[in-house]
Amino acid sequence: MFTRRVFDVVVVGAGVVGAACAFYASRSGLSVAVVDRGPVAGGTTGAGEGNLLVSDKEPGPELGLALLSTRLWRELAEEFPGAFEYEAKGGLVVASQQDGLAALRTFAAAQAAAGVKCEEVPHLADLEPHLAPGLAGGVRYPQDAQVQPALAAAHLLKASGAGLRLGEEVIGVLRDPYGAVRGVRTPRGDLLAPAVVNAAGTWGGQLAELAGTSLPVLPRRGFVLVTEPLPRVVRHKVYAADYVADVASGSAALQTSAVVEGTAAGPVLIGASRERVGFDRSLSTEVLGKLARQAQELFPVLREVRVMRAYHGFRPYLPDHLPAIGADGRVPGLWHACGHEGAGVGLAPATGALIAEGLAASGGELTGGAVDVRAFRPERFGPGPPRPGPPDAGALPSGPGPAAAPPT
Repeated sequence: MFTRRVFDVVVVGAGVVGAACAFYASRSGLSVAVVDRGPVAGGTTGAGEGNLLVSDKEPGPELGLALLSTRLWRELAEEFPGAFEYEAKGGLVVASQQDGLAALRTFAAAQAAAGVKCEEVPHLADLEPHLAPGLAGGVRYPQDAQVQPALAAAHLLKASGAGLRLGEEVIGVLRDPYGAVRGVRTPRGDLLAPAVVNAAGTWGGQLAELAGTSLPVLPRRGFVLVTEPLPRVVRHKVYAADYVADVASGSAALQTSAVVEGTAAGPVLIGASRERVGFDRSLSTEVLGKLARQAQELFPVLREVRVMRAYHGFRPYLPDHLPAIGADGRVPGLWHACGHEGAGVGLAPATGALIAEGLAASGGELTGGAVDVRAFRPERFGPGPPRPGPPDAGALPSGPGPAAAPPT
């Protein structure tokens, strides 16, 4: 436990996005504290597969963010060899019918024009010998990769040198009389900083409310099946082409599409499902059954394989399917790095690098280089409540609610 209480920035959230924010902010010369009500990777990060994907993203701002992150993950893997279980396995997207293959070709051509490396595979069995016969074809994406997400978060936090406050819930965002952020309050005391980064994942909307603004983050529940350890029967991350449509869908209904990948440790991971059921943590045998059947349709060899366990978590979803990244123009000193849905692990380094760039800049603005950061502006969902003005002469300064209480 550390005793320091004054920092340049406080990051709320010890998942992989918060860890990346802390890592790159520290690299920029800033002093950082990270606070989380649970353990490292205790939320969405710990319930993910560790996908680093460009294959599922259509041309646009998110693809630009993913391409940047793909490069940063490679650099991190070189700097910290073996720390993240980084595996550049590549992705393989398959279509069962000719019309689906035609649509996949069109999608891949647009991605290639935007800088994605991809190639049509004439003989799927050459890449994946255990795939079901008779599939129409597929496209290989060599830039797709995988990490072990909890390890990635833990190592980035360690490398950042940030002060960690785990098992400590943020109960208030401290603000000055003019509404600007000056730190956070926890049951164990205040952490003071002129910048607070909201990397709270699915609970990012709740943290925004504590700061006196709004961000419409909603949870989407997803399940993953884990098989017994196997020889490498699945060499790539393999998924059906309709997974791309599921990722882009805003439907609250249950959606499942086969996503199958082997791991270096042996087990095969099987996803993916999406449904908006609030924070309902109950086990759904309906979802697990659908995932198992779809995986077997892609890889018949899995029919004789035992499932050892299943886990699930909540993806932080925003209505336009893009994360909120950058300074909140409605609350000076508040930054957001949340709402990545199922792509948080993949997009974490780019998000952290952009946040660090903005924090270190004198004007606090993101430039993003090749990434169009305008699409990620947090205030795109509405103006939020008005900022308080200067206090009247002779009046005691007061801010919005208990969050504005002076530090103790």
